[in-house]
Amino acid sequence: MAPASYIPISNTVCVMDASGSLGLNLVRRLLQRGYIVHAAVQPHGEVKGLKGLCDDHGKDRLKIFDCDLFDYQTILEALKGCSALFYNFQLPHDQPEYDEYTADIEVRAAQNVLEACAQMDMIDKVIFTSSATTILWREDRKAMSSELDERHWSDVGFCRKFKLWHALSKTLAEKSAWALAMDREISMVTINAGLLVGSDLSIRHPYLKGAAEMYQDGVLVTVDLNFLLDAHIHVFEDISTYGRYLCFNNVINRPENAIKLAKILMPSASVQAQSFQEDGKMIQQRISNKKLKEVLVEFESHPVDQDQLIISN
Repeated sequence: MAPASYIPISNTVCVMDASGSLGLNLVRRLLQRGYIVHAAVQPHGEVKGLKGLCDDHGKDRLKIFDCDLFDYQTILEALKGCSALFYNFQLPHDQPEYDEYTADIEVRAAQNVLEACAQMDMIDKVIFTSSATTILWREDRKAMSSELDERHWSDVGFCRKFKLWHALSKTLAEKSAWALAMDREISMVTINAGLLVGSDLSIRHPYLKGAAEMYQDGVLVTVDLNFLLDAHIHVFEDISTYGRYLCFNNVINRPENAIKLAKILMPSASVQAQSFQEDGKMIQQRISNKKLKEVLVEFESHPVDQDQLIISN
């Protein structure tokens, strides 16, 4: 039985922030599916790729908005006339790395965006991009008998203690968004994405703080761009979706997979299997994306060639 389709109030949706690889490709995929898109870009965000899409689809289908997440009015302008918001947070230009203060920035941004959505009568659904790191980190994780999934939350005290700033920031921002969504009666789903693998991925990615521990725990997960896009589109268009969705399509739990990822992160380095596991055996997977798999099984997306995807540098 096919899932119930989502019938929006308006065919116009907003993507915020639309300047990174995920945002750009969400804009493209939504345009391909017939939506009118408001692409909201933060100050100093890259708009070259968006302007190219605007040339392809016309200014009547794609509108680009300058949007400061700390300027409430610019958020409202971008959301005006939209029935849904795809939200993913990009660090401001003057805050290039996650640290102990980043959580305040990301929480404030999430609060501003959700408050703005509550003021817009037409906003019927929010698709909030979060991270698998909001699930992975807790003191008792090794003693747990069940697999980690979207029912679990990272412990913020644990994240602070071990300076897992990315996990702390994403966890606090998502929790804040959920609190506001429930209080303001906003329909929201979250995509808790694994490490997005692309040409711009490097060893400095903040997700990778504690990567060795994630690998040994059997919870180091990655996601391909096409899979991540499918997940976003489906949870938007399927009216039955709810809550959180842990999103990944690769588990790094074999030495050969770890070596492959390490070569992507450090192309010039020589990496050996012994760096990951001396006996060469597979580590037991201890994380599950069953909830997302169940809803994706009925989803028929239009295939997108990899060379059509926009990769930002």
